[in-house]
Amino acid sequence: MSSKIDNPAETTSSNTENPAATTSSDKKIITLKSSDEETFDIEEVVALESQTIKHMVEDDCVDNGIPLPNVTGAILAKVIEYCKKHVEEGTAELKTWDRKYIDVDQNVLFDLILAANYLNIKGLLDLACQQAADMIKGKTPEEIRKTFNIKNDFTPEEEEEVQRENQWAFE
Repeated sequence: MSSKIDNPAETTSSNTENPAATTSSDKKIITLKSSDEETFDIEEVVALESQTIKHMVEDDCVDNGIPLPNVTGAILAKVIEYCKKHVEEGTAELKTWDRKYIDVDQNVLFDLILAANYLNIKGLLDLACQQAADMIKGKTPEEIRKTFNIKNDFTPEEEEEVQRENQWAFE
């Protein structure tokens, strides 16, 4: 399955020597390949939001596309959406957009955290981690366990000891 992220009119010409890095309208195109074999053709400037991809481009490792074995197509599409918006928009418009963008279900949020970390996209990692932190803010340990479906493997004695040792955190 192949996904075209950019306007097809902008990416019609191709370079047969290097299909993963073609130019059209003076825009270099990079092909990203997700773990589930989905491909995404995006402008290089968007791809370079990722430090991981930036280093691959600098090392000229994009000839046959960039495989991203730790990122599914669905999550990669969300990551690309974030990167495109952050390349195209000014800072003032991004705060509101970021709040809407990161309002996703828990599984998607954690997959975004893993992808942002793997791709080294600091802004997205910070945004997603802040969203996770906001989910637990002001909650008791039991409420946090329930929110994230975490089994309590502490005995009551161990739990009491942890609370005693870290009393400052429970005030």
